[in-house]
Amino acid sequence: MMNDPKNLSQASPGFIYKDQDQLINSLRTHRVNTLTEIRRIEKVFAWLDPAEVTEPLTTAWSYYVNSNNLLNELRGLTKNYPFSSELLDEAKWQVIEDPESGRSWNYCWLVLTKIRDEQLVTKHAYLLAAKPAMWGGYIPTTERVEQLAAVCIDEWTAAVNQMLRHWDTPPTTTGS
Repeated sequence: MMNDPKNLSQASPGFIYKDQDQLINSLRTHRVNTLTEIRRIEKVFAWLDPAEVTEPLTTAWSYYVNSNNLLNELRGLTKNYPFSSELLDEAKWQVIEDPESGRSWNYCWLVLTKIRDEQLVTKHAYLLAAKPAMWGGYIPTTERVEQLAAVCIDEWTAAVNQMLRHWDTPPTTTGS
């Protein structure tokens, strides 16, 4: 546990940054660009005045999602059946259209929870599995579509769940 929450180097073990300004600069310049790195800074910032850190966090999460870093990390977790970019695009669109999106500064968390809550994995796994291009131009049987969809669902769901485990509590302004 930390002795002094204002000492950011203690708040985040292993981080070489020593103060809030350096962390904010690292977010704004995209020197940190993985979920784990941004999440680590987000945890440190939980001790600080939200008015000072919300904008750089919001910007960093948006950049992370929109620059394909989220897709790349999801695909790193789904080596057998690469995560669907169409699925991610639909989730991003749904978050943008959702009036409840203002409850969090964390676009990544909003996108991942939208994927989970709207069951987008199942929808897109079946869409992918039914494409003749997945079967060398042939129209697949229902049984084959079911088989391919099932393995995509398993792998993609595991990846989304693994990424969502980075948050013990929802990063929201309301706490839920």
